[in-house]
Amino acid sequence: MFLSKSIANRAKELNITELVFMDNNPEKLNIYGKMAREVAKRLAPEMNFTLTGNGVEAISGADYVITTIRAGGDKMRCRDERIALDMGYLGQETTGAAGFSFAMRSIPALAQYCELVKKYAKPHCKVFNFTNPAGVVSQTLRDMGHDFTFGICDAPSGMVRSFEEFLGLPLGSTQSFCYGLNHLSFFNEIISDGENVVPKLIKSNEAYKKTDLRYFKKEDLLKKQFIPNEYLYYFYEPQKSVQNILNAPETRGEQIERINREMTKALKSIDVEKDFDKAISIFEHYYGMRENSYMASETGEKRDKQYKFDIYSADDGGYAGVALGIIDALENNTGKPFIACVPNKNKAMDFLPETDTVEISCKIENGEAVPIAPRVVSEENKELISAVKEYERLSSRAIRLHERSAAVDALTVHPLVGNKAAAEQLVNSYGELNKDYFGEWI
Repeated sequence: MFLSKSIANRAKELNITELVFMDNNPEKLNIYGKMAREVAKRLAPEMNFTLTGNGVEAISGADYVITTIRAGGDKMRCRDERIALDMGYLGQETTGAAGFSFAMRSIPALAQYCELVKKYAKPHCKVFNFTNPAGVVSQTLRDMGHDFTFGICDAPSGMVRSFEEFLGLPLGSTQSFCYGLNHLSFFNEIISDGENVVPKLIKSNEAYKKTDLRYFKKEDLLKKQFIPNEYLYYFYEPQKSVQNILNAPETRGEQIERINREMTKALKSIDVEKDFDKAISIFEHYYGMRENSYMASETGEKRDKQYKFDIYSADDGGYAGVALGIIDALENNTGKPFIACVPNKNKAMDFLPETDTVEISCKIENGEAVPIAPRVVSEENKELISAVKEYERLSSRAIRLHERSAAVDALTVHPLVGNKAAAEQLVNSYGELNKDYFGEWI
């Protein structure tokens, strides 16, 4: 729905003439695919829109591919998270130990699609991957030689959007400069009309109530003088977040699994094409539940914004907007910066090697994404980024080579695990859980 809306809204501007949506789940393709097709039809009737369950058909002749997959479905996410939580460790599916388990399923599936891209897409096709855990996935795909892939995430753009709304600025009117890793990034500068509004946001009491600063303490950010990605909450408050999740009736994965199941059941009861307005109403209800409960169990902070999906309204496009911004920069040489997971070219983050994939503000130069070096990186942030990056490097090695010792090392150095005995147990549990997707450790 979101992807269809964003692409259809910019189809003429970006000369997008053909769009193919693929899902290997026939039920979801029949429901959500048809809804996405109706959205595209209303916004860009001249664009050719196709639904398919065949990967080769979807990829053949493509200029760009956007992937967001969940190997194993929502139920496997629930199991990933509970395994870690039962041991007293964070089970969050990207930042926590559960992210490693998810990567064991995500990466083999994505690698297969990347091979299809090389065989069937156009020679210069780019892949924008939204599949989590985006940091580990982006590093591993690049290490496997798939250098046509970009990792994308809507968390940074979502934060910036909340700040623009709070300050009464038009969506997309600011320039933000971000550095770090996926779900571990920082903003030193968000520029509006030549002014860096980061200090203003940090000082504002209201910003901690009405924006994604709600997850942090004002006194902490006044000392730090940067804005952290909301997922840094898990690193700043690890014990509190784990205890909050354990005290909640559901994990985030269990919550999402239930909401998605109930939404799909409600949509199955109607003809989504003939009764499209009712289908949208059902979607709004359940997606609003998802949005307002985001990070609520973990932090105790709940959003209270009424959710509305308006086909014709302007928005930043979420992760699709990130991908489309990169496409615009590639196709039209706009010079506009964007945030993505890309190699640390020219050692933009000078304490990491160029081969590391980082999440950072970029610009396109000569058809390549070039990271914009941050002006200042605190020693505190260097230390945390370096530790998590080592986890990502070792995770890449473990998953590419099926190397069990590297998997144990990866979770041992992870700041939210940091215990070899626990790492051994997690690797054993996740190896057993994922053997049908991943195979055996060596």
